[in-house]
Amino acid sequence: MNELAPAQRDLRIALVGNPNCGKTALFNALTGSRQHVANYPGVTVERKEGDLSTPEGRKVCLVDLPGTYSLRARSPDEVVTRDMVLGTQAGVEPPDLLVCVADATNLRLGLRLVLELKRTGRPLLLALNMADIARHRGIEIDTDLLAEALGLPVVTSVAVRRGGTAALLAELDRMARLPAAAPPAGGWTPPDAAGLRALQREADRILAAAVHAPDRRDAVTRRLDAVLLHPVAGLVVLLAVLFLMFQAVFAWAQPAMDLIDAGFQALGAAVGGLLPEEGALGLLRSFLQDGLIAGVGSVLVFLPQILVLFLFILLLEDFGYMARAAFLMDRIMGGAGLHGRAFIPLLSSFACAIPGIMATRVIDSRRDRLATILVAPLMTCSARIPVYTLIIGAFIPDRPVGTGAWGWVGLQGLVMFGLYAAGIASALAMSFAFKRLLWRGQPTEPFMLELPDYKWPRPLNLALGLWQRAKAFLRRAGTIILAMMVVIWFLSSVPRPPEGATEPAIEYSLAYAIGHAVEPVLRPIGFNWQIGVALIPGMAAREVAVASLGTVYAVENAEEEAPKLGQALSEQWSLATALAFLAWYVFAPQCVATLGVIRRETGSRGWAWFTFGYMVTLAYAAAFVTFQVARALGAG
Repeated sequence: MNELAPAQRDLRIALVGNPNCGKTALFNALTGSRQHVANYPGVTVERKEGDLSTPEGRKVCLVDLPGTYSLRARSPDEVVTRDMVLGTQAGVEPPDLLVCVADATNLRLGLRLVLELKRTGRPLLLALNMADIARHRGIEIDTDLLAEALGLPVVTSVAVRRGGTAALLAELDRMARLPAAAPPAGGWTPPDAAGLRALQREADRILAAAVHAPDRRDAVTRRLDAVLLHPVAGLVVLLAVLFLMFQAVFAWAQPAMDLIDAGFQALGAAVGGLLPEEGALGLLRSFLQDGLIAGVGSVLVFLPQILVLFLFILLLEDFGYMARAAFLMDRIMGGAGLHGRAFIPLLSSFACAIPGIMATRVIDSRRDRLATILVAPLMTCSARIPVYTLIIGAFIPDRPVGTGAWGWVGLQGLVMFGLYAAGIASALAMSFAFKRLLWRGQPTEPFMLELPDYKWPRPLNLALGLWQRAKAFLRRAGTIILAMMVVIWFLSSVPRPPEGATEPAIEYSLAYAIGHAVEPVLRPIGFNWQIGVALIPGMAAREVAVASLGTVYAVENAEEEAPKLGQALSEQWSLATALAFLAWYVFAPQCVATLGVIRRETGSRGWAWFTFGYMVTLAYAAAFVTFQVARALGAG
């Protein structure tokens, strides 16, 4: 057996396993809130690390590696896992021990990966996760026989129960006390197709000897899949889930939004009451009240809606529905020139295009991966929610679209659903066009996917996931958005109006000059100079446009009691302008970070510029058509 050196020092342990084996749940159970996220040096693959202590007091740094089925490493994620396993990842300390996590209810592919890992000569331990579910289904695993056949320690774990990791922690302490084994001579070579087949035959032989399972699928999984994987009923359920998600974004988040909005209103009023309106302190008052509080507050008020969206995505992932949704969408996406595996990256892009683009690394074909990267920014990310919610709340009445059983369906939520549907439709349409224009004649690779069993989501995993995303949003609000608000306030307040000026102060400012300089280009799509001012810093992040509008209108109405931003827009914009603004944001690539990730993932500035160019063209065309048609119908 491979063992660790005697450890009087901290241990570095890496978790490796197949996708959907419960590896991340085990990582969360072991580390709790003592974890952090970063990228591996030189690549945009996410690295999760956390700290824990063993029963004997050893300090452990635990690394959650990307899921993989093999060390052949056909995708960037798998390359990182392979290099970490072999200890060749540049700039990263190699692990002292590998813990291979396998799904105890479905060991076939997990055992093959264990045999591959064993050939590397690295210290190795097998953890059979979800052992409680396996026992419930009548699956009997002879862990002693399995350990003897594999030649390495085997323990069981239940990541979702208190004390379910005790055996694993005890085994880590035991292995740390034993002497190290010499590395194998000759090094490691990746297995070819014949080698993988031989390893799978060996895994099947061990499985037959050590595992006895009843000859039936889980009844609940079978009944649910009969509906959720049905070509018609399954799509109906998927659309219903998405529709409910967008309704919830408005309905569930509103009380928390009202509370945050009231807090910022009170804070702004308190600051305004402490400082005079004239002189140097008046300038400070304007900066604090109109710049920081009005600007940042207009974005932070949307945090509850973003968390509701993330809650749905995390629930679907933990429940095991994401893979089913990808299976259902494979035929539709294949017709549009996308690989079936593109569904999960595109669905992740609903939260943010950056992790969605990074998630394309699970697609083996470079052509399929590139096609997904190019259309991922068209999916309606959470940064668009502040824009959509602001305009919908200001111009779309809050009333139900029906009566009786349909009385719960709100018009605002229905419009939000339509905007998301427009993003999905445009992504499929552009993928179809790219397939015909850029990759004509190149077939899409077949889609193969192992469907995990259904599992109840664990509250701790949901809480940690929401907390990490809330921190990311707040960090964004405290850096990019805050910096942009300082710039916008400065442009809106400098120079100060001359003595005896009768017009609003902002009409003497740099922002007014910049807005009027770009207004001729934007006038055909119905945009005024205030929108022009907001769009420029909005390139840093989409939600900055909302904060910029909040600052501009707050400064413009500084002499009066400034109304809420939505009220100010409804008084100064036409409905045609509002609809054109929404159409612009369905397509606009206003996120520099996303373009940067496209450049890094594709290895080319050209593809980043191509994405920017085609999206700006679509945004302008969509806004132009929307504005002209709406105005012709009397909405302008």
